[in-house]
Amino acid sequence: MPYFTKIVGTPVLDAEGEKIGTVNDLGATMSDVFPRVTSLAFQGPSRTPFMISWRKYVESCDDDAITLNVKQADVRFSYLQPNELLLGRDLMNKQVVDTKNTKVVRVRDLKLSATSDGQLRLLGAEVGTRGRLRLISPRLEGFVTAAAKALGNPIPERVIAWSNMDLVDGDSVKVKLASTHRSIEDMHPADIAEIVEQLDPELRAQVFRQLDTDSAADAMSELDDEYQVSLIGELPEDKAAAMIAEMDPDDAADIIGELPYDKAERLLKMMSRDDEKAIRALLGYPKDTAGGIMTSEFVALPQSATIADVRKRLRALDEDFEPVYYIYTLSFDRQLVGVLSMRDVVNASDDQVLGDLSFNDLITVSPETDQKTVVEEMSKYNLVDLPVVDAENHLLGIVSVDDALDVLEEGTERDRELATGTRSEGAGGASGSRLAWFLRRELWFIAWVALTLVASIVFPREVAVPIMAFLPIVLLVADDTLPFAVGYVHDGDDEARPTTLGLVVRNLAVGLVMGCLGWALVNLAMLTGAVPFDTPSIIVDKVLAAGMVTVAVLVAGTTFMTRALERRAESERPTPGIAASLTLMVVAAVVFGLLTALFLQVA
Repeated sequence: MPYFTKIVGTPVLDAEGEKIGTVNDLGATMSDVFPRVTSLAFQGPSRTPFMISWRKYVESCDDDAITLNVKQADVRFSYLQPNELLLGRDLMNKQVVDTKNTKVVRVRDLKLSATSDGQLRLLGAEVGTRGRLRLISPRLEGFVTAAAKALGNPIPERVIAWSNMDLVDGDSVKVKLASTHRSIEDMHPADIAEIVEQLDPELRAQVFRQLDTDSAADAMSELDDEYQVSLIGELPEDKAAAMIAEMDPDDAADIIGELPYDKAERLLKMMSRDDEKAIRALLGYPKDTAGGIMTSEFVALPQSATIADVRKRLRALDEDFEPVYYIYTLSFDRQLVGVLSMRDVVNASDDQVLGDLSFNDLITVSPETDQKTVVEEMSKYNLVDLPVVDAENHLLGIVSVDDALDVLEEGTERDRELATGTRSEGAGGASGSRLAWFLRRELWFIAWVALTLVASIVFPREVAVPIMAFLPIVLLVADDTLPFAVGYVHDGDDEARPTTLGLVVRNLAVGLVMGCLGWALVNLAMLTGAVPFDTPSIIVDKVLAAGMVTVAVLVAGTTFMTRALERRAESERPTPGIAASLTLMVVAAVVFGLLTALFLQVA
């Protein structure tokens, strides 16, 4: 089956076999389940562009040439129709959504199929390694594929069927797809959010412009905060205001609270009075408190109301109202006094009074309660919703289980960032993340090679050899200092932690043990010949002494790094990652070198 990259550049011959140009693109209609090639775009003499009807003029298509059924003089131009696109211009190297696997991929090539009547149809997009190789050279693809197969590790094609693709890039987003085509709008909001976060920044707003207001609001609620704010800035203010108004009040308040004051006020004034009031009521609470994550959408009735009143109230709720798990009962002065589960409502008769059925031993929190405490309370008592009340026990809102799960997820991600100094992979960040992963994994080795080279230049051979033999111990200890401190900060009971003096003593002891281990290893290296016997023993002893002191200082210094990281953790700042580890190793190597020079000079 032909590929688009193999067709581009193919000679175009007229009915008499004369070459009249070379193919540079193909037009296809999007009204079919599998798009049919309808136009041939080629470059004629003097680089003049031509576009002709495929069905009307193309006689045959093979690997060598595309042959027309008329002479050059009889060819007539055609134009791209509104429901057509150019495969090269609109699809090649563009980001598309794989709606089956819920991910964003980049088109490297397009797979076509010739039908019995001489037509070409688009089957799907090649998004794998073979497509990349084919873009460089079909011969390179053939060679690498054959070599990989010979080694028992064949490179498969990665073709996404057209029926599982959705376009988000460039002008092609305006093309109306086939009715059988599953588009982004048909996907779950969480899947849409996941896809949007994978897209290039300039494409994210395009996706939201395609969605209706309800779908956009649901997807926006699933995005991380950093994407929400940037997207709101890219959308027209009328659409942004309508979308935020459709969101749950707590989610909407989170977004509004992150926007610049002037923009936030403009968006709020474009909403209905009720939506604006509900959002403003939540803006005054810190984000890390119960008030910052609670929603004002709940069902509460007087304790004198009946089950019939509850059912009437439930039937009147909007479709997008928060899911209702509990019915709260209020006293005559609107204080929270009880709660009923939906099971109680289902099993009760219409004339039963809520006050007689409600459970009155309530678990509540204040709006100032820390989110962590809120989650702990909900987990401890197996609550789906947790009421938030003021000092007079008036019901202000509820924290729902999905909000609690968001807090847990954010906490886990924050701990990971604090522990590793890295952030989650965003759109377009895969290659950067792989590079960071490689550097983090091989950092010690890279530093060892570089610093060993420096030592061989700075010191004479008889000094450089023992230095290079002990240097790995120094670098390994330095590289391990940061993870040790991070683990200490994020694990264990605060009350059980030793004092600073206790940490110094403990870490210094560990440092001396590791230094002695290094001394033993270097002496073993001398016995095996790795360090020449002709190296003066006094030099070896001084180098080992410098290394042992360096290791002891490094491990003892973990104490002070631990305290610094504790302060960073309290302010929720991420731990420095690769840069910090590299800095520690360089500093350790410099200290080792200075101590070595000092000890040798004393000797």
